[in-house]
Amino acid sequence: MTELSQEQQIMQVMRQTLTAIIKDVTPPPGMRHPLSEATIQQLRQCLGLITAREQELAAEQGRGGERPYYSDERQEVQLVTFETLKRKPN
Repeated sequence: MTELSQEQQIMQVMRQTLTAIIKDVTPPPGMRHPLSEATIQQLRQCLGLITAREQELAAEQGRGGERPYYSDERQEVQLVTFETLKRKPN
């Protein structure tokens, strides 16, 4: 895996910081949100732009397609255990 560029590191920290702020100010269910609707939309736009740029940078490096998956989801890569690679004695 390649090292992250400075721009990628900045994008990553910005995304993590914004999501942490959102988590900190999100009230319990039933309570009024302290942020205005306009601020919420701006946060969504910022996170969307950060994600889009992260994807562009990853594609430029040939790292596209990295995404989470369910453990029972079929993968293109098949896991081979070491036991199957051991030679059988003759």
